[in-house]
Amino acid sequence: MQRSARVAGRFQEAGLLLVVVLLGAFLAWASEPIHVGGRTVNNFLRLDNLIPNVATTMSWMAILAIGVTMVIVAGGIDISVGSIFGLAALGTAAVLQHFPEDAPAWWVVPVGVVVPLAIGLTCGLINGVLVTGLRVHPFIITLGTLSVFRGIALVSVPMKSVPAGDRTLPAAFTEQFISWQIYVEREGAMPLLLQPVPMIIMAVVLIAAWFFLGHTVAGRQIYAVGGNEEAARFAGLPVARIKVRVYALSGLLAGVAGMVSTGYFGSANTATGEGYELMVIAAAVVGGASLAGGRGTALGAVLGALVIKLIENGIFILRKLDLGFVTLSLSKEYSKIIIGTAIILAVTVDRLSERWRR
Repeated sequence: MQRSARVAGRFQEAGLLLVVVLLGAFLAWASEPIHVGGRTVNNFLRLDNLIPNVATTMSWMAILAIGVTMVIVAGGIDISVGSIFGLAALGTAAVLQHFPEDAPAWWVVPVGVVVPLAIGLTCGLINGVLVTGLRVHPFIITLGTLSVFRGIALVSVPMKSVPAGDRTLPAAFTEQFISWQIYVEREGAMPLLLQPVPMIIMAVVLIAAWFFLGHTVAGRQIYAVGGNEEAARFAGLPVARIKVRVYALSGLLAGVAGMVSTGYFGSANTATGEGYELMVIAAAVVGGASLAGGRGTALGAVLGALVIKLIENGIFILRKLDLGFVTLSLSKEYSKIIIGTAIILAVTVDRLSERWRR
């Protein structure tokens, strides 16, 4: 079963790569050329659009999607991930705002890393213990903790945004770490601004999750539990412990995403992460994670997040879409319609493919 799940995952990843290429080609075709630095360039294919507006901002969504994919593979669901992400981001900013702006990196960075990871891990463990201890459907449990964690963020911060007043987060955590910038000079064009750290962190998480799920005993146990929980229990696997583990990992990765977001923007607020539940679960499902459990990959989650961000960016770039017989005026609200439709289509295809395999 695990081998067939891995084979299905490879086909799904290949299909997603094709979707990314076709979607990129469509957006490039539909985008109007613009004049930048004396040159005419495609509005979508510009590097100063694809890197900062797609790849960089995709980073924390992809990290969240990897964590949620692990939960879905184990046969669960976690809709509290956006609240955990927001609470971790807010907690990080609330702690770091008390440091001097010029505080040294050896003092600031460890605190800025430990705080969000500790918050995320704690929230994930709470989810796992409640799901396994109460034996209530994980949707109900995480629906409750979604509200609880968001409420904690609201009542723990008097101001809606952190840092408050004239305070700023230490430069050692923002400008010199997460949002560290590189300017790449280009002949005949404006310099390209790169902020590589979020993408590097995403790549490290992707590689670690790929190795964990596909090349460790603990990772294969997750597929076994999601594929057939009763069979896994009869085989002697500690099912409850495995479920707690995946929720803890999902929370931990939400903490990592909160850390990246706070360092990138240099702030957080009580609305950070609101609505991310739909986006992240959509990325996981579009990336090939089966809501029935037992199937899903880390690379698929990243590719699913990339598809979601390409759709969002495409709507922002196009503004209007001329189909010949009708012209659509696009706005960001259209992204919700498209993403919701993508979830329905992905689940439908998953169900049909499951029947075909049977």
